[in-house]
Amino acid sequence: MASLTLQRLLQRANGRREVSPAGMTRLALLVVTSAFITTACVSSGPAVGDNASRGTDTGETEPTAPRAPAPEVPTGPLDPEVDRAVDLLIDRIQYEGPNEVVDRLVASGDVRVAWYLVDVLRFVRDPDFADLLIEAFADLTGVPADPLAPWSSAVDQLLVWDIPAPPGYFQKKERIFTIVDERWLPFFDPEADIDWRQVGWGGVFIDDRSLGDPNNCLLGCIPALDDPPVTNAAGGSWYPDDAYVFGVVINGEARAYPKNMMEVHEMVNDTLGGRRIALPYCTLCGSAQVYYTDDVVTDDGEPIVLRTSGLLIRSNKMMYELTTRSLIDTFRGVASSGPLREQGVQLEQESVITATWGEWKLAHPETTIIVEDGGRSRTYSLNPLRDRDADGPIFPIGLVDARLDVQEPVLGVVIGDRSVAFPVAEALEALRAGESVSMNDLDLELVLDGDGLRAVQANVGDGEPGVGSHQAFWFAWSQFHPDTELWRR
Repeated sequence: MASLTLQRLLQRANGRREVSPAGMTRLALLVVTSAFITTACVSSGPAVGDNASRGTDTGETEPTAPRAPAPEVPTGPLDPEVDRAVDLLIDRIQYEGPNEVVDRLVASGDVRVAWYLVDVLRFVRDPDFADLLIEAFADLTGVPADPLAPWSSAVDQLLVWDIPAPPGYFQKKERIFTIVDERWLPFFDPEADIDWRQVGWGGVFIDDRSLGDPNNCLLGCIPALDDPPVTNAAGGSWYPDDAYVFGVVINGEARAYPKNMMEVHEMVNDTLGGRRIALPYCTLCGSAQVYYTDDVVTDDGEPIVLRTSGLLIRSNKMMYELTTRSLIDTFRGVASSGPLREQGVQLEQESVITATWGEWKLAHPETTIIVEDGGRSRTYSLNPLRDRDADGPIFPIGLVDARLDVQEPVLGVVIGDRSVAFPVAEALEALRAGESVSMNDLDLELVLDGDGLRAVQANVGDGEPGVGSHQAFWFAWSQFHPDTELWRR
C-alpha cells in the first residue's frame, strides 16, 4: 500500500511518466541520507544619508570563498567525449559506474565542468565517490573545498569566480534533479528567469499537499500550515513574552505568527483582514514576508496557494504556486517560471513586524495568535532549529556586499525602483533616543511597532496602499537588491 501511495504521489507532476520501483528506492535512500549531505568579516562601505540622491555604488563585495585567482575559462561547446563523461557522471546518482569518468573530466582542464562535479556531489550517496568528486574539484580548479562543508564551499568558490555554465547545462541540471525527484520537473522551465548555477537542494523534498491537508509529506518536506486556528491575546499565554513573533496588520486586523512555528512550517496560507495572504519564512535568510494571494487566481477562480519546493537559490528558499507549479522569487514576489511568469505576476507585499510577543500584544491588544498546537495536535519546541544558523550561512551565497556583516539584520523597503536597507540595531537605538530614522527624498520613515520596526510613507493616507517592509539578513537583502541604498545613523 505504501509503495502504491508513493507511486501516485510521484505521478502528480501533471500526469507525466510513471516512476519505477527503482526510482522510488532512490528517493527513499535520499530521504534517509539527506541529513548527512546537508552541509552542516567585512569592512564598512559607503552609506547613503537621509537626503542623498539615489546612488548606484553598493560598496565593495567580499568573497565568501578563499581568495584565489580565477582559472582560465574555455569558450564554446564541451568536447563530445567530455560531454559523454558528464552523462556517465550523472548516472552515478542512481547506478554504480566507472570512476574513470571523473578522471576524464579533470583531464579536460575545462573548469566549467566543475558545475557538474558539485551538482552530483550534492546528491551522491557513496562516501568514497563523494571523496573522489571533492578531490577532482581541487584538481580541476586549483582550490580545495572546505572539508567540513565541501559542497557548499565548492559552489561558493564557483559563484565568487562567476564561472559560466557550459552549453547544455540547463538540460543536464534538469536531469540531475529529476533523477532525484520527478516532481521537480515542472520547475525546469527553459524560459525561466533563473540562473540555474545558483540553484541547489535544501535537503528536503517538495511540499505538494493540497490546501488544508494536515498530513506530513510522505518523503519529507517543510509542510505549510494552512488556515491555522487562532486565539486572542489572552489565549496566547502559552507563548513566552520575550519570544519573537511575526506581526501583521491588514485592514485593522492584527495577527501574530510565532517564530518557533514558522521555523517548522516556513509557510502559512491564511486569511486576515478579509484578504487572502501567504507568509513565507526563509530561516536561512532571517526573512518573513507577507504576500497578497487573492490578486491572482487559478483557472478555477480560486486564490493561488504557495508552497515550499525544497530547492534553494543562494541560500534563499524557492517557493512555488501549487496549481500552476510556477516558481516565485520568495524575496521579491516575482514569478520566475511557468504560467505565472508568462502572465508577468508580481505579488503585492505587506509589512511584517518582527517583535516580541509581549510588546506586540501591548501595541495590538486585539491581536490574534495561532493556537498552541497549530491546529495539528502537535507540540512545538521554542527553539526547533537549535540556533542552527548562529554561525553564519550554511548554504552557498557567493559574493557578499561588504558594507555590513553577512547576517546583520536589516529592515528592507522597496519603493518604485529604489530599495533601502536600515540596520535594525542602529534604527532601534536611534528611535529609542528620540531621533528620526528617515529617507526624506522618499517621504519614508521608520516607526516603532511594539519593539519592532515598521516603514511608513508620509504621503500615504488611510485606505491607500502602505509600504511593504520586512526584516532579513543583510546578505540576503543585498544579493536580491544589489543596488540597495543603506541608511546609517
